Amino acid sequence: MAHLVETMAYVAETPWHGIGSQLAAKQSIEVWQEQSGINFEINEAPVRYMTESAGSLGVIMSFPEQKVLYRSDTKAALSVVSNRYQVVQPKEILEFYRDLTEISGYQLETAGVLKGGRKVWALAKTNQSSTLKGNDTINGYILLATACDGSLATTAQFTSVRVVCNNTLTIALANGTGAVKVPHNTSFDPQVVKQKLGISVSSFDSFMYQMKMLSERKVKNHEAMNYFLRVFNDQSNPSATLINERAMVKVQALFEGNGKGADLASSKGTAFGLLNAMTEFVDHERRARSVDHRLESAWFGAGATLKQKALDQALLMIA
Repeated sequence: MAHLVETMAYVAETPWHGIGSQLAAKQSIEVWQEQSGINFEINEAPVRYMTESAGSLGVIMSFPEQKVLYRSDTKAALSVVSNRYQVVQPKEILEFYRDLTEISGYQLETAGVLKGGRKVWALAKTNQSSTLKGNDTINGYILLATACDGSLATTAQFTSVRVVCNNTLTIALANGTGAVKVPHNTSFDPQVVKQKLGISVSSFDSFMYQMKMLSERKVKNHEAMNYFLRVFNDQSNPSATLINERAMVKVQALFEGNGKGADLASSKGTAFGLLNAMTEFVDHERRARSVDHRLESAWFGAGATLKQKALDQALLMIA
């Protein structure tokens, strides 16, 4: 089976998705570029086609409204886009972290290439961390990713990782959004993105206050069942009912003790436990063609959407 992750590097423990090549800590941006595979450029070429002509090869014509994006190293085509499309080069993703790692004490933990170069990402641990009752530690991260196939704007977001189980969850920013997104019809300015992110403790502190409130909100059995029903219920797709029933059985079991950290004081019988049952399900248990398909979904796709819905529904319990 073809994998979505082409190349990837990481430091410290093996990531939750279990793939990639290990690096020693505190490597330079240049080493990360080489070892993660983010060491190529995205080149552009005009779209051309050949007309048919009886008895000959025809005439090569151009289509000026679009261009082809391709890799500088393998020459493999990546996508066909509008001429207005502004490319974010893979190396810019890691360069985003240079001052954060060299000056602000952030540490790159994973970086890699998805879908043959169509998507690249890097994840860095911030110096923000907090612990809930039961010694339940949550660390703050910044994830930056871009794609050249139309599937993702260049996106920067704060992400939390619960240490006991490596569950991930997007942290809402001060403006209430979960990320800063730069469409590809505009230029990517890393300093502007950092300003919009508000690289500070405020977003993480606000997030941890919410998690603390969730950890103190005890839930009854019927509340837990209603929570999972609200999260999984999809009014637009009635045929998904059976699939959702299987998922609900699985996530209920995670909440009731099968999940990692489910018996910690912060999670046992609490709204925080409900949320973590959902995030563990999406990150580690949800059906997927492969581990790296699950990774992409959990960070950028349907899994990320489901986790956001789970967070929204949990926060309603403490509103």
